Amino acid sequence: MALNKLKFNSLNVTPTAGKAVGFNSSANGLEATLSGGAMTFIKKLTASSSSTLSFVDGSSSVVLDNTYKEYLFLFKNIHQSIDQAYFQFNFSTDGGSNYNVTKTTSAFNAFHTESDSTELVYASTTDIAQSTNFASLSILTGNGDDENQSGVFHLFNPSSTTFVKHFISDLQCNYRVGLPASVNYKVAGYGNTTSAIDAIQFKFSSGNIDAGTITLYGIN
Repeated sequence: MALNKLKFNSLNVTPTAGKAVGFNSSANGLEATLSGGAMTFIKKLTASSSSTLSFVDGSSSVVLDNTYKEYLFLFKNIHQSIDQAYFQFNFSTDGGSNYNVTKTTSAFNAFHTESDSTELVYASTTDIAQSTNFASLSILTGNGDDENQSGVFHLFNPSSTTFVKHFISDLQCNYRVGLPASVNYKVAGYGNTTSAIDAIQFKFSSGNIDAGTITLYGIN
């Protein structure tokens, strides 16, 4: 019985949008295909000494309903007005009248100073357990001209009336307290509600969002 050889030099693993995940054999080797959902632009908000930035379904062209099963928020150069504040968020189930959904989160960060010291720690000061308060997405950051933070926030199936609402965020901050440092801050959790989430609000724990943009996309 003949034994077929896998030609690694001819292995094509380039993702191809619109195709199912799998392998197709051919005379020249294997081709890996990967499906990819389309990312649809919905709304971009630009901060200018803004106390809050809110995305409310049905308001100002915002879509945050069952149109998409996943929503992606991109944070770009979020800068705060005062020194030492947390970047935070909360959900609403009543069109933005109240931002008070019960949430439980976990949080940790990787810390690397410019002097080459490192740390990987669980962030017990910023996680929450069954709290309706605003949840923190980053470490305490400053308001220096060279300080800001950027990252992503994923919200999954917010319109479900069966399941809780999972979310994941990943922010990169430059930290200036003590030694200048690069901080990668990761938070995940769930909004503990089976009501549909139809609005989300971002703000700092104190002061304003001095500058930066938040862009919302829907993922097919």
